[in-house]
Amino acid sequence: MKTIRLEPGCVRCILEKQLDKYPADAAPQEQLAYMQAVLKVLADADQTMGAPVIVRAINTVQKRMFGMERDFSEIKAHYNDIMLSQADEIAARLEAAEDPLKLGLQYAMTGNYIDFGAVRSVSEDKLKELLDAAVSQPVDEREYRALREDLLHAGKVVYILDNCGEIVLDKLLMQVIRRLNPRAEVTALVRGMPVVNDATMEDARQVGLEHVAVVIGNGNDIGGTCLEELSDEALAVVRGADVILAKGQGNFETLTGCGLNVYYVFLCKCAAFAQRFAVPVYTGILINEREIEHPDE
Repeated sequence: MKTIRLEPGCVRCILEKQLDKYPADAAPQEQLAYMQAVLKVLADADQTMGAPVIVRAINTVQKRMFGMERDFSEIKAHYNDIMLSQADEIAARLEAAEDPLKLGLQYAMTGNYIDFGAVRSVSEDKLKELLDAAVSQPVDEREYRALREDLLHAGKVVYILDNCGEIVLDKLLMQVIRRLNPRAEVTALVRGMPVVNDATMEDARQVGLEHVAVVIGNGNDIGGTCLEELSDEALAVVRGADVILAKGQGNFETLTGCGLNVYYVFLCKCAAFAQRFAVPVYTGILINEREIEHPDE
């Protein structure tokens, strides 16, 4: 049986964000041709596809028709710098915390706000507001106890990253994990190619991630993690992991149903996710793959 990953709310969201994503000076005929191409991508999409896979196909249409490809490099460097400027202060809070792992998770899920794909307008003021309240992010106690136990006994941990900026908080959480289990081999997986503001090897180098984990690219430009599109190296690392932490909605959308020991960590940033988990928008989620009900074909 195959897992159905595409949901009606995701289709609506893709249409709202992508249907008129053409140059302002595009001729009416070009606009129409583009809209029809987007609708065809959605109409032809297999229900087992996660939304990030469909968005990549639409991005390909945009590049082919208009040469459109927004460069997020300055934005990524800017948000990496913002979070690096706060790293020492947050690291000190983690060291002083009664439960550094839990607090590290709360910060990591809060940093998932920095998402120029899911959030219509990322705001530095909103980011500060969320970070100031990170300690109040709910963490499911049963899932947390299971994660802690798994991490304590893990030989190999894979941390699948999501966006720029939050990668700094991911680095701090990886440091906590290494202190919790010094025997564990920690590998961080970044996107293999640029996609919106997702973290790549360039971001990893900017924040010094290589000092706390082995860093590898996943070999593709999907805003998520599709096992069938990973490089051989990345796939071997993921399949060989005792524990996987997967950050962000995109990784959730593409990995659910994989059957691996994945703990998803993200912030609900859209109405569809908030409705699915019955929480307000900007609520953090920690959930293991085994706890997710998967509709099958």
